[in-house]
Amino acid sequence: MTQLTSAQQTWIRRFHPAPGAAVRLVCFAHAGGSASFFVPVSARMAPAIDVFALQYPGRQDRRAEPNIDSIARLADAAFDALEGLLDRPTAFFGHSMGAVLAYEVALRFEAAGGAPLLRLYASGRRAPSRYREESLHQQGEQSIVAELRQLDGTGGELLDDPDTLAMIMPAIRNDYRAIETYRHTPGQALSCPVTAIIGDRDPRVSAAEARAWADHTAGPFDLRVFPGGHFYLVDQSSRLIQLIREDLTAAAASKA
Repeated sequence: MTQLTSAQQTWIRRFHPAPGAAVRLVCFAHAGGSASFFVPVSARMAPAIDVFALQYPGRQDRRAEPNIDSIARLADAAFDALEGLLDRPTAFFGHSMGAVLAYEVALRFEAAGGAPLLRLYASGRRAPSRYREESLHQQGEQSIVAELRQLDGTGGELLDDPDTLAMIMPAIRNDYRAIETYRHTPGQALSCPVTAIIGDRDPRVSAAEARAWADHTAGPFDLRVFPGGHFYLVDQSSRLIQLIREDLTAAAASKA
């Protein structure tokens, strides 16, 4: 079993360790999200796939730590936490903000001379070079709550509880600042395959914006469209997990 250092344990949650798995999947959560979002994914993937879920600072058991409001700095920290842990064929899955973060971490691994990922799954997010003018992080709390309700990714009961809202709002606003101020560095691209996955009713990414992920890899690209909105992956979890399991099992077998 891969042993995590204390520093790595701060960042990485391994809910269902699968030491015998031939493949590892590292999961990156959305803005305001946490590692626990991927507990169901981890349970369904084990024991065939060993799942790591990143826990960003400023939330849940890391709530006392300062948030990181820059994708670049968050990627640097995540890279440091994961360094040495890509000791078997590995894929990244990131949803929304997590898709861009996973991409930036993957770039860092390739720049450091690491083996390319089996695949990057970029879920619910337009390509890094496709921007919309957004400034939600500068707006009032009610504007952010309205956005969260529209995207339907945070339980309504949490948003209705003032104490809970006060607890989670700093991380949410921080993450929106990070992703809304992010700008891709031109000329950078991955060499691994990239799969973009979106919901067909997602107001935050169009099919054209998702297809532009093809510009960010020299490897194969494909786009998958599922029924649903920004958090299509909740209702479509069975289909999504089946897709990833089949992809990664076949990819690992081809490298055996």
